[in-house]
Amino acid sequence: MKEELLKGLTEEQIAKIKECKTTEEMMALAKKEGFTLNEEQLAAVSGGGCGSTRKCPYCGSKNYDRETKYVGAGGAGTVDIYTCRDCGKQF
Repeated sequence: MKEELLKGLTEEQIAKIKECKTTEEMMALAKKEGFTLNEEQLAAVSGGGCGSTRKCPYCGSKNYDRETKYVGAGGAGTVDIYTCRDCGKQF
């Protein structure tokens, strides 16, 4: 995630956003918390956001699942792992 795109949000808000599974959940959270997320911010958090152009590098499909794994000391960082629903490969 490009943390610099989320400047102005609290650590708590960023943590809540990272827990969201869909763009719709992120937008609902933002509305509830009283902040807004632009397209670039949504893409930074969700790995694509609305109108995602992310594609599987193996088969070109836009049909994939995203899983966020916590890494680093105490799970301080995250990494997104995508699994293509069409070819089954991870990227």
